[in-house]
Amino acid sequence: MNDDQLLRYSRHILLPQIGIEGQEAIVASRVLVVGAGGLGSPAAMYLAAAGVGTLVLADGDTVDLTNLQRQILHSQEGVGRLKVESGRDTLARLNPETRVLPLSRRLEGAALEAEVAAADVVLDCSDNFATRHAINRACVVARKPLVSGAAVRFDGQVSVFDLRRDDTPCYHCLFPEAEDVEEVRCAVMGVFAPITGIVGAIQAAEALKLLAGCGETLNGRLLLLDALGMDLRTVRLMRDPSCPVCASR
Repeated sequence: MNDDQLLRYSRHILLPQIGIEGQEAIVASRVLVVGAGGLGSPAAMYLAAAGVGTLVLADGDTVDLTNLQRQILHSQEGVGRLKVESGRDTLARLNPETRVLPLSRRLEGAALEAEVAAADVVLDCSDNFATRHAINRACVVARKPLVSGAAVRFDGQVSVFDLRRDDTPCYHCLFPEAEDVEEVRCAVMGVFAPITGIVGAIQAAEALKLLAGCGETLNGRLLLLDALGMDLRTVRLMRDPSCPVCASR
């Protein structure tokens, strides 16, 4: 790192759990963030501010007026623009040292697999189960750590699936794709603005710990937050030995 970087990231470097080596790992990293909405906004902003070297931002949507209540990556001037382009501009103002690669399409198939394979950490900030399961499958194949988040109404959840480890459950172990899982969307049910900020910030924190190799992540645990009663709890997750996605890895 140069002198400006040492100064910019000095508050991280002062933490013995991170130090220069941990910050250098962050600066050299490539992170994939799928979704530039309520969760992806705070997650991407904290990752860029913390010095992630390359941030791949994937989202095929445009900014809508209804997004501005919680999607802090975007502003009134961005309404109608692609979210990844609006997000790229915001992140460039926040930290011009972070290289932001905007992907203005829904990642799927070979393109998703390639981006996951190239990343050091993947953040699932999407809003539908089909995308979440596709990301999980790609992370299992590439053995990449996945930080998954969700938020709707006043409820949020975060988990880490460190798929570099053989004993780690995957997202499918928690929410089997074949089962009838109710899809709850913000557009229909509403969402409390700060819950997306809290969950997205926790996702960024977990990703940075994975990159710096410090602390204990939420791997093997599901963090549940009820913001209406401000109740926070964690649940242990078990790997499904018969999981069709991760059992054979």
